[in-house]
Amino acid sequence: MGETLILLLVLGASSGFVAGLLGVGGGLIIVPILMYLLAPTVDKSILMHTSIGTALAVIVFTSISSVYAHHKHKAILWKNFIKLTPTILLGSFSGALVAKYLSFDFLRIFFACFEIGVALIMWFQISASGHVDNLSRWTWSCAGYIIGLVSAIVGIGGGTMTTPFLTYNNVDIKNAIATSAAVGMPIAIAGSIGFVLAGMDNELVVSGLGFVDFKSLITIAAMSIIFAPLGAKVTHIVDSKKLKKGFSIFLFFLAAMVLLF
Repeated sequence: MGETLILLLVLGASSGFVAGLLGVGGGLIIVPILMYLLAPTVDKSILMHTSIGTALAVIVFTSISSVYAHHKHKAILWKNFIKLTPTILLGSFSGALVAKYLSFDFLRIFFACFEIGVALIMWFQISASGHVDNLSRWTWSCAGYIIGLVSAIVGIGGGTMTTPFLTYNNVDIKNAIATSAAVGMPIAIAGSIGFVLAGMDNELVVSGLGFVDFKSLITIAAMSIIFAPLGAKVTHIVDSKKLKKGFSIFLFFLAAMVLLF
């Protein structure tokens, strides 16, 4: 029990730091690690669901701390945040409800494949010739819905999609990361509510509320709130190209962890 608590505290600190550093909400770390930590006490059929739902709930708190830190550096592009948010809310809530009907193995493989795809885009620094300001309202709406939907299904704050989407359309990596951190908040709120509702009538849930484990939520969130501002501070002093490469390697590593479970 004590060992698990220590690991949850370390998980909270590392996920918070990464949330601030990469604007990803921390779910990238939380879901794979929590999957291992909850395995002894949570039924396998809802293990991935509980890991994802708890990760989204943590991101609600982490994103507040991370967004405040990025906002102080005036790095968040709020006009882009406003364009994405309406359909992101719809997508993340519906994604959580859809996840209820997906199997553990499907969610696990989907998560890993998603990570690998984003990692390849970031590693090769694929970008468009146009600029994000020239995108149509329809493009913003579709992008927001897809980001919200997929993010809720895999339990992330959306940074792994929002950051590549913005950098692909020639937004500076540091502004993209900061904006992604802000976008993570509505994704996490709508997604976690969806996972709570989706798991309310599940007989296999033994603790927490729906597919959210309270003990893990409180422990991880407490540490992540402390370390998110530190990660955000580091973002603004690290070379952009190295940040992209590091982001890609990090995603490959997490995908391998999930596939090997």
